[in-house]
Amino acid sequence: GPFVEVNCAAIPEELIESELFGYVRGAFTGAVTDRQGKFEVADGGTLFLDEVGDMSLKTQAKVLRVLQEQVVEPVGGRGGVQVDVRVLAATNKDLPRAIQAGLFRDDLFFRLNVIPVFVPPLRDRLDDIGRLTEHFLGEFAREYGHRVKTLDDEALVVLRAYHWPGNVRELRNVLERLAIMVPGETVGVRDLGFLTAAGAGRVEPADEAGEPLPLLEARDRFERDYIVSALAAQRGNISRAAEALGVERSNLYRKMRTFGIMPP
Repeated sequence: GPFVEVNCAAIPEELIESELFGYVRGAFTGAVTDRQGKFEVADGGTLFLDEVGDMSLKTQAKVLRVLQEQVVEPVGGRGGVQVDVRVLAATNKDLPRAIQAGLFRDDLFFRLNVIPVFVPPLRDRLDDIGRLTEHFLGEFAREYGHRVKTLDDEALVVLRAYHWPGNVRELRNVLERLAIMVPGETVGVRDLGFLTAAGAGRVEPADEAGEPLPLLEARDRFERDYIVSALAAQRGNISRAAEALGVERSNLYRKMRTFGIMPP
């Protein structure tokens, strides 16, 4: 059957109900035709509620009713629509703690928590890093039209030593940066200086001869790499990169000119 995904965190609270349950013509300004909600679209298949922990309490109550009665009532409608939907839900929040804080309904939690699947953080499954690295580098090679890059053994050690607070998303961003910025086909430990500076390992910035760099030069190298990393993470959007770095956009532009970083 159909597989329908809903990102509960990306839809404003005032729109989530019409998105999930649909609406009838005239239910509100702009509702010029009837529209099926995601539950109806997924009838006979699967509905994936991503980031379900960000759903409002009001919407949670209505979702619970649909799960229990298997009937959807569109916004502005007077009758219900029978649906048969398998529901998957995902969240990165601690829902038992959210329940204690009054932010999530315990009855909805127990209704959803039939077969729980816990995905541990990337730092607790380091053996996955090698496979994920091969997968993402192959993906970027196809996207950017070049040969697949590989990591040498020392570089892989650095990746496994890093704590990955952003989990797989952060790993993917790091690998995309390497796929774009590293000129050769092999990624070495020197190409990962921005990770070691952030705490991946004990590798000190060094020059070509292996001698430690002067403090000012090492600081400039770290700052440049950090800015490039932020730009890569935000896919070249300078405004969002400046916000992530906690600096003014004009200040970021000035830093980019100083370090010779070309605007995307």
